[in-house]
Amino acid sequence: MTRSASLMPVVVVVPLASLVLLCGSHDIQARGCIKGAAVGAVAGHVAGHHAVVGAVAGCAVGHHLAKKQQREQRQQQLQPPQAPKPAPPQTSSV
Repeated sequence: MTRSASLMPVVVVVPLASLVLLCGSHDIQARGCIKGAAVGAVAGHVAGHHAVVGAVAGCAVGHHLAKKQQREQRQQQLQPPQAPKPAPPQTSSV
């Protein structure tokens, strides 16, 4: 078997698996990943033609930041609004 014939399953399986994972992901899971992957791919390409590594790292970072932002927004919505505290009475020194 030639080298190109042995790589054929990898060339077909990897893109198909990626497509299945992207189509099956939920909106919140993909939100940060897509933005992070785009930025990471550009940064990886500029840093020495490592666009794929940059995209993977950017996806992980973007997903983490999106989850963190969503968690903070949820906490802000759950907290009741606080009434402003009255100012303490001023004492005059005569």
